[in-house]
Amino acid sequence: MASARRDAKRLESSLANSNRNQLLMKPVAIFQFSPSEGPGHFASFLDSRQTPWLLFKLDAGDPVPQDLDAWSGFVFMGGPMSVNDDLPWIPPVLELIRRAMAADKACLGHCLGGQLMSKALGGVVSRNPVKEIGWNPVRVEDSALARDWLGADLGEWTTFQWHGETFTIPPGAARILKGEACANQAYVRGNSLGMQCHVEMTPEMIKAWCRDWEKEGADPALPSVQTPAEIEAAMNENLKTLNRVADRLYARWIRGLQLTD
Repeated sequence: MASARRDAKRLESSLANSNRNQLLMKPVAIFQFSPSEGPGHFASFLDSRQTPWLLFKLDAGDPVPQDLDAWSGFVFMGGPMSVNDDLPWIPPVLELIRRAMAADKACLGHCLGGQLMSKALGGVVSRNPVKEIGWNPVRVEDSALARDWLGADLGEWTTFQWHGETFTIPPGAARILKGEACANQAYVRGNSLGMQCHVEMTPEMIKAWCRDWEKEGADPALPSVQTPAEIEAAMNENLKTLNRVADRLYARWIRGLQLTD
């Protein structure tokens, strides 16, 4: 009985120290641009690593923070808009990305987020030849940088796509992931990662997006476009791979976070 009490006290002390350490850590700032495109699996990953984060809902009017030092890194999610649209929050977000990367703060972009990062760094975002919607294959570049982020054992794998535009690889960055329907799928610059594909997906997000499938006006006859029925039929199996690859990318990305002063 005394041993059990000692074990319980040690566990309580360990949890208390963990909570104190987490409070001392700078949080990751996550930016949401659309109600249905939140952090998804990425938030679960940060929670599993006891890494604090705070969500800024720019779609709900939250302001873009100005203090770089308050945050360990910056993450930009997806959205149905274009980075070339005349929206009030786009210029301050682009400026935040420029300032953050100049200060060696790690940035991470998912789809629209990757496009925002590319444009902020001097890249160009334009219409892709075809839309990509659903599960599509991508291939890891044969480079040391790509292997550093994705591992040496990963060649071609199936990711989730939902986009009609594409980015160029910005100056100073290198591509680590490519696709057939859309060539530029992910790039790295320093400790920052921009992606065209969606590795953050959860079952709930996929089902919600599928309910809006018709709004895309996509041609299901295209090899790069799947119907909601096709997407959901392959969801359970493909999510296993997607989550595993996402965890690799996220684990590599958090190594660049400035978690404490």
